[in-house]
Amino acid sequence: MERELVALGRVALLVTRGRISGEPREVAVGYVDEPDGSVLVAANAPRTAWGRNLLADPHVTVEIGDRRFAAVAEELDRPDHGRAVRELILRYGTPSEGLGTGPSFRLRPLDTDTVVDADADADADADPHGPDPHVAHDPPAAG
Repeated sequence: MERELVALGRVALLVTRGRISGEPREVAVGYVDEPDGSVLVAANAPRTAWGRNLLADPHVTVEIGDRRFAAVAEELDRPDHGRAVRELILRYGTPSEGLGTGPSFRLRPLDTDTVVDADADADADADPHGPDPHVAHDPPAAG
């Protein structure tokens, strides 16, 4: 269901790095587009894992509809935090319990050239020169 909402542009899919595990972590969140191309998001609790992950490592991948881009999270100051929460309520209606009690962020694209069509992104991940010989790869599965 979340993937459908992401594909429709109703929510943003964030991929953060776990502050303890270092592993990629996905979460779907409400968002508000800004005129400068950035995205505003707000956590519904001070200890929300994705918010704490962004505080520890602000680099994030954002997917909304057919847009996918690398961004850096900037924690919002109090006036912008209030505006983000208000805009989220206007966009989504009744706020989730606790909305605004956690951190809020501006997700600023690192480079507008990194915005790609999410469907084409799978092909873009392939290295045109083949696998890196210095990186260990799993052997092909026996068939």
